[in-house]
Amino acid sequence: MSTHTSNAAHVGTVVVGAGQAGLAMGYHLRRAGEDFVILEAAPRVGDAWRRRYDSLRLFSLPRYASLPGWRIPVRRFPTRDEMADYLEAYAARFDLPVRTGAPVLRIARDGARFRVETGAGTYLADRLVVSSGSHVRPVVPALAADLDPAIRQIHSLDYRGPEQLAAGGVLVVGAGNSGTDVALEAAAAGHPTWIAGRHPGQVPFDIDATAGRVMTPVVMFVFRHVLTRRTPMGRRFMAKAEGHGVMLVRNKLADLEDAGVVQIGRIASVVEGRAVPSDDDAPDVSTVVWCTGSRPDHRFLDVPEAFDEDGDPVHDRGVSPVPGLFFLGLELQYAVSSAMIQGVDRDARHLLRRMRATAPARLEDAPVHAVA
Repeated sequence: MSTHTSNAAHVGTVVVGAGQAGLAMGYHLRRAGEDFVILEAAPRVGDAWRRRYDSLRLFSLPRYASLPGWRIPVRRFPTRDEMADYLEAYAARFDLPVRTGAPVLRIARDGARFRVETGAGTYLADRLVVSSGSHVRPVVPALAADLDPAIRQIHSLDYRGPEQLAAGGVLVVGAGNSGTDVALEAAAAGHPTWIAGRHPGQVPFDIDATAGRVMTPVVMFVFRHVLTRRTPMGRRFMAKAEGHGVMLVRNKLADLEDAGVVQIGRIASVVEGRAVPSDDDAPDVSTVVWCTGSRPDHRFLDVPEAFDEDGDPVHDRGVSPVPGLFFLGLELQYAVSSAMIQGVDRDARHLLRRMRATAPARLEDAPVHAVA
């Protein structure tokens, strides 16, 4: 445990990450009159969205794609760039103290505080909110190393568009929302395309049609208020969803069939450099796109007692057993919506309430502003 505090700027709360979770936390800390700073590694707020694939559109209507206090100024499902620009404008609108270009290198305990070392200076914080994103480190199966080196491999985190695909067949591994988006793009670009993996189920209506606008509020209510860790249904759903993602929202199995995408079983092995599914012969492909998930990256947090034996944060609705440490924006943190834009506001307000239990009077006396 370090006790060297020179050359470190003291701040009440350091928030790591200026994505939607970090900005929602910042909004409530600002309204509470707290002393805080939000640290963002990227050059601009919203860059995490700008790095996603070019054709990405959110599943949420503006009402559900907005942070507290200001609705995103679009009339349809936001695009990737519209969401990125909204987050940047949101930080400016509420004068949130975001320090961009400040990657966090290491955080360790320093007495009762946290010493936060960044590429742009050091902070000594009374409280720490880690909201650095749930999809940062790509997950790729070990058998990927056995593929023929001539086969191009791309993870969905690095996929931008079909121009990255080599000429010839494309195998998409992972049949969730990102995987089906990539498979449909590959087929539309003229590539023979296969998609491998367990079908996660699908929303039984077209979200872009009138039925979608009618049913979306119902689905969002279920995601926010029914599928939580407080309900038996929510706990069962989360146990099943963990590691597999949520059901298909915009894409449907029929869309894959209509596009000529061939659905195969999970990839069971690699034989002679080619990926072999459990139920068929190996497809002849020149590109494999791994849509096999991603994880948070908390390697900067040098507080071993904050994690379990698998390296996952130990927490109760985002509150760590380590005094002063909080997590926000984790997958299934409290509800299915916790890592979604519409879920971070409620979780941020919960963290602020929990901070009050041990915080100085200034934070204890400030109101928590709930914005629908």
